Amino acid sequence: MLGGLRRRRQSLQSRTGSSLRRRNDFELVLWGVPLAMVGVSSFLILSIERQEAIEGFSSFQFSFVGVLAFINSQFWLSQLATALVGCGIALLFANLRLERLKPPLLPIYIVTVISLIAVRFIGTSALGAQRWISIGPFNVQPSEFAKLAAILLLAAVLDRYPVERPVDLLRPLGVISIPWALVFIQPDLGTSLVFGALLLTMLYWSGMPFEWLVLLLAPLGTALLAGLIPWALALWVPLMMVIAYRSLPWKRLATATVLLIQGGVAAVTPWLWMHGLKDYQRDRLVLFLDPSKDPLGGGYHLLQSTVGIGSGGWFGTGLLQGQLTKLRFIPEQHTDFIFSALGEETGYIGTVLVVVGFAALMARLVQIANRARSDFESLVVIGVATMVMFQVVVNIFMTIGLGPVTGIPLPFMSYGRSAMVVNFIALGLCLSVARRSRIQQLR
Repeated sequence: MLGGLRRRRQSLQSRTGSSLRRRNDFELVLWGVPLAMVGVSSFLILSIERQEAIEGFSSFQFSFVGVLAFINSQFWLSQLATALVGCGIALLFANLRLERLKPPLLPIYIVTVISLIAVRFIGTSALGAQRWISIGPFNVQPSEFAKLAAILLLAAVLDRYPVERPVDLLRPLGVISIPWALVFIQPDLGTSLVFGALLLTMLYWSGMPFEWLVLLLAPLGTALLAGLIPWALALWVPLMMVIAYRSLPWKRLATATVLLIQGGVAAVTPWLWMHGLKDYQRDRLVLFLDPSKDPLGGGYHLLQSTVGIGSGGWFGTGLLQGQLTKLRFIPEQHTDFIFSALGEETGYIGTVLVVVGFAALMARLVQIANRARSDFESLVVIGVATMVMFQVVVNIFMTIGLGPVTGIPLPFMSYGRSAMVVNFIALGLCLSVARRSRIQQLR
């Protein structure tokens, strides 16, 4: 099974430039989808915070300081202002060659790791987690920037040191494991999952054998089976041993190592479940199966979210007209659960349009990755695509009751300054790759 980079090289060799010359320079999907999401989400946030918005308007005093304070206090205006700043940054990165980012990548990565460590000592706590650093009137979330730094450094590492032997996995694992561990202990289970998705997707795209990808995921499957269906381990573990024997060098040693790892994971899973996760994290991971078991506690968000989405029907109540949204039945709805406000006020049609928009964005990013001029650029774009789409899928599944509550925001829609800026920086990197690949193909 070919990795993404091999397919990209074959595609570049066989493609003619005639069809590419008909493409417009304006990236309709890359700009249109994010900006449309920001616009809709601003109305949804205004609907959620309408009472504070009314009070803010009544007390507004026109001055430079007053304008800044007003924007900072009104989430919907802050959403628009942050997106505007993000667009400016995206335009700057769109005109930058990604190769110029290679020299400072390691220092950037080190700074983000230091910032993650600093969160443990000077960070600001909220909702049971310590994830932010206060800089003046703003709270910065280093874990958001760490995702982008990890994508860039991992792309550079895989570009220079492709995974051709099992020992080659040590470098990419080292790049991801440090920010993953620091984010996990904040605790931020949702963001830590993003790092895992980035590693696996970028490894496969770089050309790593699919069987090795399965073996990397095997401990997760073992942990789930050990907790849910222990007897299935009798089939699962031998299957992983067969895959190891057929795909790895030093077959006997590899098979024994896989057996040892899977056995160890199965043995420590009960202890990790009880002592490695906090009580609310355990509740989030299991209550989505039956949120009615704790309707006023851990299952409250899920129950109210599904009720809100279902109440929207086909066409919704209209923007600023959602009664459940207005009455704030869902705490922090403007952040992780904004999709429920979308479902109530725009209905099934609105939610489908948003999903289609994200699907179009994903398809365009994969297309750009396939047409990138270099392996490094291709890996960066596929990393950005993974970061965005993993969060989209997990967030939407969470809000409609098909997945656990993990605290992952919906890109370009959930309120959050750090996440919004990072998403637009990532957009700018992809715009740079798209522009350079088009110029190259038109020559």
